[in-house]
Amino acid sequence: MAKSLGRRVMLALAAPVLAVAFAVAMSSIVLALSGSSPITAYIDMFDHARKLETMIDIGNRFTPLYISGVAAAIGFRMNLFNIGVEGQYLLATLFAAAAGGAVNLPPVLHIGLILIVAMTVGAAYSGVAGVLKVTRGVNEVISTIMLNVIAISGLVAWLVREWQAGGGVNASGGNAGVGTEPIPESGLMPNLNGFVEIFTREIKQGKKLTGVLVIALLVGIGYHVLVNRTRFGFDLRASGMNPFAAQAGGVPPKRMVVTAMVLSGAAAGLVGMSTLMDQGRYSPNFVRGLGFAGIGVTLLGRNHPVGIAIGALLFAFLDVSAGILQISGSASREIVVIMQGIILIAAVVAYEVVNRFRQREEAKDAAAALQSVPPAGIEVSA
Repeated sequence: MAKSLGRRVMLALAAPVLAVAFAVAMSSIVLALSGSSPITAYIDMFDHARKLETMIDIGNRFTPLYISGVAAAIGFRMNLFNIGVEGQYLLATLFAAAAGGAVNLPPVLHIGLILIVAMTVGAAYSGVAGVLKVTRGVNEVISTIMLNVIAISGLVAWLVREWQAGGGVNASGGNAGVGTEPIPESGLMPNLNGFVEIFTREIKQGKKLTGVLVIALLVGIGYHVLVNRTRFGFDLRASGMNPFAAQAGGVPPKRMVVTAMVLSGAAAGLVGMSTLMDQGRYSPNFVRGLGFAGIGVTLLGRNHPVGIAIGALLFAFLDVSAGILQISGSASREIVVIMQGIILIAAVVAYEVVNRFRQREEAKDAAAALQSVPPAGIEVSA
């Protein structure tokens, strides 16, 4: 039993460890070919990451990446590829910002309203792809790509202009106060600096750890409980592994598809909340790319809430490290993008290699067990 457990743990860790090791090796080669010292670059990255203020930046980047990863994972568990998280969270955040700036409520109600609006819009927009799939047979990859374009280049661009609350472009070319109506203080989630400073020291440089990190952790816990501890989660996983067998067992396939897409969109609606709570409004240059990054995070984490957290933390570390590489001159910041790409490719290959090895070992164990069982009709003497 102990030997079997140890082997399962080793197989579970083998793929991500191999992927990261391969990515480091390949990135080192790229750094060396570009004339940079790999050792110097890695030392700069880890020295920078050890600072408390950098950890705050990593936590702030981790938060939306983790939520985005969970949103994609909900679809993956149903064998649905929701590539529309990008459009869903941008549209949801815009509506949440407009709703939050239009009212003035007590803090709990105000924050709750913003979160509910974001989840509702994200769920509704993602649900469109689910309905198209079950009623018209439109593949969710195609529909979510089209919905992304409609949301980003159409609805968001138009509504930002329609809901513009003022502001202008400053001398440096940046946007000063451009965007939706500012959200009152009662609608902004408190930061976690006070809690962190209990165990560390005073956080300097004006850094603030987003309170949405708590929401992200709750989303991860809720995802784990829903998928692994409920009847619905069992039906979801069964439908993803074998939809025909699940249907034969009484699981309604069309309803499961729509429900999975709605839940994925609801989680996607929360991706932009950390940035919204920091800026207090939706601006034309609102952060983008988190939806696509979340797909990479969940692929690396293999749809497991802890694995997604590790993937999001790794990607957040690399994103934050890009700046210090540029400042120190030890390497180009583009090396971070190369590392993220290599990690994803290596992870896919490593997981497939480990999976084939696991299947071969399980076949050997099954063959050995069958050999130890005496043929039918033959009695074994004591």
